[in-house]
Amino acid sequence: MAKKKNSAVSDAWYTTPGIEQDVVVSSSSTLRRNLANFPFPSRLHESEAGRIQSIMFDAFNFLPDANEYQAVSLEKLDDVGRKIMHERSILETSDVSKGGIIMRNDGRLACTVNTDDHVVMSTFMSGLALDDTTRKVYDVDCELQKHVQYAASYDFGYLNNFILNSGSGLALSTVLHLPACSLLQEVGPLAQKLSEDGFDLRARYGSGGFDNVSGYGSRGAALGAYYRLTTKSSAGGTELEQLASMRVAVQSVMLAERNARKKCRSTHVTEIANYTYRSLALAKASFFINLKESVDIISGVKFGADMGILDGIESTELHALLYRVQEGHLEYVLNTGKFKFEKDIQDNKTRQIERLRALILQESFEGIEKP
Repeated sequence: MAKKKNSAVSDAWYTTPGIEQDVVVSSSSTLRRNLANFPFPSRLHESEAGRIQSIMFDAFNFLPDANEYQAVSLEKLDDVGRKIMHERSILETSDVSKGGIIMRNDGRLACTVNTDDHVVMSTFMSGLALDDTTRKVYDVDCELQKHVQYAASYDFGYLNNFILNSGSGLALSTVLHLPACSLLQEVGPLAQKLSEDGFDLRARYGSGGFDNVSGYGSRGAALGAYYRLTTKSSAGGTELEQLASMRVAVQSVMLAERNARKKCRSTHVTEIANYTYRSLALAKASFFINLKESVDIISGVKFGADMGILDGIESTELHALLYRVQEGHLEYVLNTGKFKFEKDIQDNKTRQIERLRALILQESFEGIEKP
């Protein structure tokens, strides 16, 4: 099969190394803002919505690196584009068809206009980088405030559509890989404690909250034991206090997972090796791999690499695979590349995507070996 390199992938933020990547996949910081003298998006007239979109699109043109950004109305974005925005946590659902998106070419910063709030601006980085993502999103926000006026009050801070998003308007999030905690069934109590402290720990892939979380080897709601830790509210405390609290929460999860891995090295090493080798064998032997299988395969290989069972692949590449195997991303690659598939699947797009996913995993795993 002929393959075409996708430069958009090689330049994406999730392909760059980060710190603490044994546990932390990525970090993001989000600011929610609404323009003064306009109703919230749910009550906007079409003309008002168009005016807000024009104001925000123009405001980004004043940024020092304005040439690094692209703006598009969601109505002009096709289904594949909306899928990709959802897969990258920019849109909450791929069904959104009204509003706009402004995004840096590398995807590190994205801003939606007229979705839940007038402005929802997020920054993304690999590994544990909450200080950097927060600084970057505030840098852009400060530049924008030279040209737009946000709705705010001395008593409530920035005013947003949902009261818990008011105040600082800041939401912090990390994606975490917790296979050892899942294996030892420690995620539930951990998530309960985090919830009491004002944080949500929920499945990154699949559904379910802390009352239904396992995720080791396809078991449970959290496919591949990938979880998202988020702040519940931005209404209490200052931005610095919220950031400090999130740092403590993430550190507690990292400590719990690393301690669980120490236990697993003496009590579950054969089971983990079986999970790892089966994941690798399934990837190498398959012509077709669906999305659910691929996430669990990546998790199994990642767990094995972190436990010293496998060598020859880095956490950065495995984390990037989580984005590269997604449906929207593969459909885009399929539509823009030149591929020659087997005759019996030349008219079956679903199978072509599954075939492409299998090839991507096989190519990525070529250098893996036992240490």
